[in-house]
Amino acid sequence: MKCETVNDTMASNLSQSARSLPIARSMCWHCQSEVTGEYLCGRCIKVQPLSKDLDYFTCMKLPRRLNIDLTQLETTFYELSRAFHPDFFSQKDETEKSISLGNSALLNTAYRTLKDPIRRAEYLVRLEAGAAKDIRANPPADLFEEILELQEDLEEFDALSPESDQERMEALRTKLEEDRRTLEQRLAQLDAALFRKFDEWDALQETEVVTDDIQTKKQRILQELREILSNRTYVRNILADVVQRLS
Repeated sequence: MKCETVNDTMASNLSQSARSLPIARSMCWHCQSEVTGEYLCGRCIKVQPLSKDLDYFTCMKLPRRLNIDLTQLETTFYELSRAFHPDFFSQKDETEKSISLGNSALLNTAYRTLKDPIRRAEYLVRLEAGAAKDIRANPPADLFEEILELQEDLEEFDALSPESDQERMEALRTKLEEDRRTLEQRLAQLDAALFRKFDEWDALQETEVVTDDIQTKKQRILQELREILSNRTYVRNILADVVQRLS
């Protein structure tokens, strides 16, 4: 009777959202019974692992868009977290503990990724491209010469001595402060361009009939997103470097 009570409690913790997520296998890892979407095996009541092919948008019950409902994201996350929290499986065997930890880790990563708009965009670009590797950071083409000069200035600034090169250091500091403001402006411009692409992507996602023209437009937007994100990462990194040197 006590065992049935524990099993009923665990089953009740498994929310409807959790029940409808794709599972890793069609058979229970423990008793080999068929499982059809339930994250507790109906026969042995063992927790089942989340599918490795589960993308973060599906995991959080969200459409594959860039402007998302953050309230819905948070609600779904906490609902799923309660269902799969390792505390519910602390008295179980090592396999179930491992599965619950893996499920929770996936939920946490999905939540953190989708909550942040930049990470969300980077993830969607990788997801749509079917590639797991990160987007490489490249400088904006129109800033290439300026960035080379900036890097030379930073190297010179580091090599100067406050005692013997005070005048040159102050001149370079003034120039680097101007460069910092320029980079901050460019970062703001890149963010604005990125969020415009959010709207363009979402508008195409709302199209009921996906034609070849729509697919072509999607690929164009994804390429533009990749370029903006690449430039943004580079500008953000070098801006952080300038700020650190000036501090």
